[in-house]
Amino acid sequence: MTDGTEGEAHRAAGEDRPGDEGRPGKDHVDRLRDQWALELPDLDTEPMAILGRAFRLSNLVRPGIEATFAGFGLDRGEFDVIGTLRRSGPPYRLTPTDMYASLMISSGGLTHRLDRLEKRGLIRREKSPHDGRSVLVALTEAGAALAEKAFRTDMASESSFLRALDGEEREALAALLRKLIGGIEDDLARGGVASPNTD
Repeated sequence: MTDGTEGEAHRAAGEDRPGDEGRPGKDHVDRLRDQWALELPDLDTEPMAILGRAFRLSNLVRPGIEATFAGFGLDRGEFDVIGTLRRSGPPYRLTPTDMYASLMISSGGLTHRLDRLEKRGLIRREKSPHDGRSVLVALTEAGAALAEKAFRTDMASESSFLRALDGEEREALAALLRKLIGGIEDDLARGGVASPNTD
């Protein structure tokens, strides 16, 4: 997957120019599949048509999203913390365990983010009123305001990436992605997606 989606051969040949995908005809992934079809004509590369484009889409939009948060003095991970607290609703407090589950990161990774955010006055650590040995992570007023402002700006920016699709197309694509992700999550919950026999 990484060989195809990175597209080293096409970049070297000057075929992967910004803006190519907006022109009529084949896009970057189509060209990669065409190359593989010549080299391995017996192999079905249909997964690239979907997953390769998803990977490429992520790479194309990531710099813009990261730049948006950087404009607020945040990296993506720091926004994820204050954003998680902000969308949790009043009183905007969560246990570190709840945050690990939501953010899917290690306790060490979360601790470093919390340290940075606390120094900036965006979050604070509080003792749990129910258990003095437990700690809660609370969003400050400044943190709540910054999270909301950064998120509003991010959504406006991300909307610009969807201009090629009309409203019905966006809804259809969202529904298909929801179905695809749900199926993958179900497979993983049952013990993982089986690997093909390569013997």
